[in-house]
Amino acid sequence: MNTGVSRLTLDLAGASDTDAEELQSLAAQLRRALLELDVEDVQLARGAEAPPEGAKPGEAVAVGALVVTAAPLLVRQVLQLVDTWLRNRPLRSVKVEFDGGSIELGHASAEDQRRLIDAFVRARSAPAGTPLSEGTAGTPQSEE
Repeated sequence: MNTGVSRLTLDLAGASDTDAEELQSLAAQLRRALLELDVEDVQLARGAEAPPEGAKPGEAVAVGALVVTAAPLLVRQVLQLVDTWLRNRPLRSVKVEFDGGSIELGHASAEDQRRLIDAFVRARSAPAGTPLSEGTAGTPQSEE
C-alpha cells in the first residue's frame, strides 16, 4: 500500500465521434470536478502526442488524460466522482491506473460500478498477508 500520496492516471476514451478538442474539453471539466475534492493536484498527463494548438514546444500532453495526486484515503472518492461524472458525458469509458493495476469505469449499472470500485480499492489497500474485510475473500485482482 502506498503511504504518502497516491497517483492515479485517468485516460478518457471518447465515443466514435468525439474529436481531440472535445476530449480535451471533457478532461478539463473532469479536472475542475476533481479539484473540488481535497486532492493535492490534478494535471494534464504528459504524452507523446502532438501538443494542442497554442501550447509551447516540448509541452506535449496526452489528449484526454489526467494525473491525480491525492492522499490514499481519497482514492475511493476520486473513483466514485469519476464514475458519477461519466454518466452524462459522451464518453465510452475512463480507464484509471493506480498502484500497479487498472480499472475501466464505463456505463455499467451504478451497483455494478460500486462493487467494482470497492473490490479494486480493497485489492490495492490491504497490506500483503492481511486478510481482506468481511465477504471479500477471493476479491479479483485487476487485469495487467
